[in-house]
Amino acid sequence: MPIDTHSGSQSRRDFLHHSVAVMAAAFGLSAVSQPRAQTMIETLHILSASAAGSAPDSVARRIAEQLTGRYARSAFVDNRPGAAGRVAVNALKLAPADGSTLLLAGVGATALNPSLYATLGYDPVADLQPVSMAAEMPLALAVGAAVPDSVGNLREFIEWMRRNPKLANVGSPGVGSLPHLLEAMLFRQADLPWQHVGYPSGPPAAVGLLGGQIAAVILPEAILNPHRQVGKLRVLATSGAQRSRFMPDVPNFAELGFRELVATEWFALFMSGRVSKAIIEPASQTIRQAIARPELAGAFAALGMVAVSSTPTELVARITADKRIWEAVIRVNGIRAE
Repeated sequence: MPIDTHSGSQSRRDFLHHSVAVMAAAFGLSAVSQPRAQTMIETLHILSASAAGSAPDSVARRIAEQLTGRYARSAFVDNRPGAAGRVAVNALKLAPADGSTLLLAGVGATALNPSLYATLGYDPVADLQPVSMAAEMPLALAVGAAVPDSVGNLREFIEWMRRNPKLANVGSPGVGSLPHLLEAMLFRQADLPWQHVGYPSGPPAAVGLLGGQIAAVILPEAILNPHRQVGKLRVLATSGAQRSRFMPDVPNFAELGFRELVATEWFALFMSGRVSKAIIEPASQTIRQAIARPELAGAFAALGMVAVSSTPTELVARITADKRIWEAVIRVNGIRAE
């Protein structure tokens, strides 16, 4: 429809800095390239890998609003959900290579899917050209009705799970999702067996938690916070490198001794691998300027997200670092997606 917007984290930062120079060449980008002036295009299509009404869809629509009149005369969001982002990526591959089509996709389509699927159907390096980061969404671990009120922190929850193995079930938005991988990383480090319960998306997992069908979930903070504010669940830890701006009273995993558990869901903009760098670079500059606008930051904060932009090269480094981390988690835990 038309729119008329410590150790683990230190090693990650070191790897990111190194990757900017090394990986830029793999994506055909220049770390010091000078963008050329962008010609206004007539109609911009933003493909969203998520359903209408979802948080990523809202990100795409807010960005479309900001790019109307700056990058394009009009902008449309085209929702292509399904197959863990593969439907939207394949639509991008067929789009004109003239800068008129962007894809908003998350960490899964670029850094997770290559390790999760035996047959992916696209090449993240050849078919997706990074343009800019768009938003980050912190994750959190919460417990609900199935866990006694006496369990008030992460260590106590882990010990409760150890004493109650039949109740040690934790939900996420599906096998191979970033919350599932964070869950696997946490409980492997805690040396604790658990049962993963996959849901089709985040909201149904939250319903399962509130109803006592599962003991805990790892989900985006934006889904959990409204229930937390009325006392229906307890958030025990968040996943950012620092405390969350949305839950500043809750410690992060690193504070609690799990220093490598630093992860956020993120969403970024891509163009087809057939688009020339002469189009990519000025488009990235225009998009970064739009994301920096205060009204966009406010709109994202209302969704429980943080507005974040990047150069194409910085986005390459982020993808590369995340892929390196999560492919090891996927391999060690034997996680496969269908």
